[in-house]
Amino acid sequence: MKRPLALRLSALSAATALAAAAGIALTSPEATAATGGVTGYATQNGGTTGGAGGQRVRATTGTEIHAALCGRASSSTPIIIEVEGTINHGNTGKVSGGSCNTAAGVIELKQIGNVTLVGVGAGAVFDQLGIHIRQSSNIIIQNVTVRNVKKSGSPTSNGGDAIGMESDVRNVWVDHATLEASGGESEGYDGLFDMKDNTQYVTLSYSVLRNSGRGGLIGSSESDLSNGYVTFHHNRYENIDSRAPLLRGGTAHAYNNHYVSLNESGINSRAGAKVKVDNNYFEDSKDVLGTFYTDQRGSWQVAGNVFDNVTWSSPGSENYPAGPNPQSTTTVNIPYAYTPDAAGCVPDVVRRTAGAGTGLQVSDGNCTPQTPAPDPSTPTTPPPTTPGPTEPGGANLSLGAGADGSSKADGTSYGNVRDGNLSTYWSPSGSTGSVSVKWGSATSVSRVVVREASGATGVVRAWRLLNADTGAVLATGTTAGTATFPQTSLKKITFEITSASGTPRVAEFETYAS
Repeated sequence: MKRPLALRLSALSAATALAAAAGIALTSPEATAATGGVTGYATQNGGTTGGAGGQRVRATTGTEIHAALCGRASSSTPIIIEVEGTINHGNTGKVSGGSCNTAAGVIELKQIGNVTLVGVGAGAVFDQLGIHIRQSSNIIIQNVTVRNVKKSGSPTSNGGDAIGMESDVRNVWVDHATLEASGGESEGYDGLFDMKDNTQYVTLSYSVLRNSGRGGLIGSSESDLSNGYVTFHHNRYENIDSRAPLLRGGTAHAYNNHYVSLNESGINSRAGAKVKVDNNYFEDSKDVLGTFYTDQRGSWQVAGNVFDNVTWSSPGSENYPAGPNPQSTTTVNIPYAYTPDAAGCVPDVVRRTAGAGTGLQVSDGNCTPQTPAPDPSTPTTPPPTTPGPTEPGGANLSLGAGADGSSKADGTSYGNVRDGNLSTYWSPSGSTGSVSVKWGSATSVSRVVVREASGATGVVRAWRLLNADTGAVLATGTTAGTATFPQTSLKKITFEITSASGTPRVAEFETYAS
């Protein structure tokens, strides 16, 4: 049922050959992911280890992620893909191979196993691009941000789900992720974390889900009851209208989560679902637990929760809130060991540990964040020193080209971005604006480097790269730097700043054929 939106938005040789062809780097092992710390239902059914023990591959585009999957000896050869940078439609293409089944416009983990996808370095942002897990098992996704994935409008990806799982999926651990939208169904978004069509043994931990009409679901309909055994712990649900989560059948466990501003409903147990809800903190929310929008009821076991400024609606024919004094209606036997934090400290410990970019910290059960033990597959000896990022190859096509733009601050020039001099720069008249590089005849470009001037690094917060001949979006991102996209022949390319923390200063807008 559509609900009104009430958002308060504020064979290593083969792998090596394919990786080289795609421009990705095989890296030496380093302690970048704490994959030994899986918890909850993902520890059952043989456990979840992802790509532990496999080759580590560095990827900076979606195409490189797909190339890493396709370059394995088989679809089950363990692999750890370390991702850094902004992954978007412009740099995510289909790659073919015997060990993969990929598609453009989505990160496709389909018919594969034994994979870890982990954000490293400055972080990994999947911008308007969803992660789709289908007919796969033993998958770890860690330390990534997935945002603004749409099912309608443009561009679309993954049915509008930030992370979606369907069709015989087993053993998935999503950890320290940030999943966010900018609205609800009417704005083109769907769920942040959806599981359907026989998806089992999943854990979502230390993650942030925010600014969405729908947090996520287990089961796509009242007849899709083959899903379950899902653990949600130490997550922050913030400014979510409903589905935090929605459970249709199956068994779930929610503990030590901080729920803030659940605007219409929260944990919705229906169609025979059972959920243990213990030691959570519910704050400034409505109808945080119960059966909603159906007469097919589910059940719950509650203990140790805090309800802080929670309101409850009256029961009705399709509305069965658990409060105002929630009582258990079932018993859920949890098959794994866990040590929950006291509910009173959950807001603080979740604030310090949840989401991408928090150092993979976890709680010790005593309300104190701890740095986790490293991946047991990581060697104890220090890794060899590896070189820094490789500069683009070939000539900077901007040198000697023309330039113009939409606005400029007094005393700056468009031409400053293509003069090869980092001490000169262009600034827009405010915090947003655009600058273009142009040629007299069509020129092939597949990579740009935007360098901010000294003292202004990090000011640019959101941008688009446009084919100014057609208006097509080639790439998007959140920080200035390198962007790659399929080689495009054009006469003019535009760097459009859509958000900044101050007045940007672009020293160089470099363009390269490769």
